[in-house]
Amino acid sequence: MFEKKQFTPYALASLMALGVMSGCATQPEIAESKPAEAQKVAVEKANYFLVFHENGRIYAFGDTKNYLMFLENGEVPLTRTRIGGGPEGQTVIFGITKSESKNLDKLSSGEMFYDRKMGEADPFYGEVLRNGRFYVFGEWKDFQDYLAHKEVTFTFTEIGTGPKGETVVYALNSKTKKQGRPVALIEAFKQLRKAKEK
Repeated sequence: MFEKKQFTPYALASLMALGVMSGCATQPEIAESKPAEAQKVAVEKANYFLVFHENGRIYAFGDTKNYLMFLENGEVPLTRTRIGGGPEGQTVIFGITKSESKNLDKLSSGEMFYDRKMGEADPFYGEVLRNGRFYVFGEWKDFQDYLAHKEVTFTFTEIGTGPKGETVVYALNSKTKKQGRPVALIEAFKQLRKAKEK
């Protein structure tokens, strides 16, 4: 099911019209899945993960291993913290890798993404776990928009398909919504979970 929402950004854009629109697509064209190898590359080589945890902190990750460990245990062995560094004054905790911990003068990959110093990330894969829902992104710009506004204009939603029965919301945009069900993005979400088993 597709949801279309029009959202109001922060105070700088308060003059924009307010409103919420919802609708269902009728028999969308099914997008062809990317080859499995391309999906694997997207998951393993261009990952950025941001978790809005229920305890009011933001946890940011730039690698698969730390992210999956956090989802499983709620903890990460190596971190760097910015107290009050979130958009609403939240504490931001960055999971860092062992190799990144050897040079703390340099920003970690998670910090680089969070600070928007990475430029265009292609291929890109990102997730947010917020309020018990996964939000999944396949394009860097869509992810940036979400970080700024905590809203997704176009989505494809699957209820109960997360690893613990969570709802999974796949972010689309004006271009990708025309392709129908985001087959490659759904597969990337599943492949990431399989990476934990290896």
